[in-house]
Amino acid sequence: MDYRTRLAAWLDRAWVRNGIIVVIVFNAVLLGMETSATVMARAGALVGILDTVCLAIFVAEIGAKMLAHGGRFFRSGWNLFDFAIVGISLVPGAQTLSVLRSLRILRVLRVISALPRLRRVVEGLFTALPGMGSVFLLMGLVFYIGAVMATKLFGPTFPDWFGSLARSAYTLFQIMTLESWSMGVVRPVMEVYPHAWAFFVPFIMVTTFAVVNLLVGLIVNSMQDAHAAEDNAKTDAYRDEVMARLGAIEQHLSGRKGAD
Repeated sequence: MDYRTRLAAWLDRAWVRNGIIVVIVFNAVLLGMETSATVMARAGALVGILDTVCLAIFVAEIGAKMLAHGGRFFRSGWNLFDFAIVGISLVPGAQTLSVLRSLRILRVLRVISALPRLRRVVEGLFTALPGMGSVFLLMGLVFYIGAVMATKLFGPTFPDWFGSLARSAYTLFQIMTLESWSMGVVRPVMEVYPHAWAFFVPFIMVTTFAVVNLLVGLIVNSMQDAHAAEDNAKTDAYRDEVMARLGAIEQHLSGRKGAD
């Protein structure tokens, strides 16, 4: 067994992976503490040192993985994800520009790659993206039609909400999310246009209750497929292991019979 194999086996140990998760969570707490002026005034130097130590651990982990896996490291999407997240913190100027410093909180996303359950959730979400694209296109058409109608119907009286296509689309988005849609938008409009409910109620039924739930259904179905695929892979691996053991037993018994 060469050093790369031993290093890869060491990185796959449970206590190593759990240790990295602990460092990720600890670093997230440190980055949150940096937003407190009181904490930074009292222990700003210590927080900075601990943050640097966490970053050093992340860099060492990425370097160890690259050394252990070689070129195969860049074939894994999760490895590339970790590499990009850690690399952001190493960009020159990241310690001086507030925008780049704020991006350091992205290190918390590394917990996704460290926890298999979270990875399955994200993989299910990405698997659902092609189907979600069709739903987003449908929703875009509904919003465009609704925005044009709302601008023509209510724009002259309520220019702040429906004075242009963009304003109408934003107001309809607020209505779709059900945020102050009744008392904040629809009822004031109905005081001038009593039959405006005939436009807003079907819009809510189509967007909020139909299209949004369709998106949720696609994501749930993709996650179920991802779980099923993983279970099938585990079953196939277990079956192959059992067959290999049975083959070894059969060869052993055949050798004993031949010796007798």
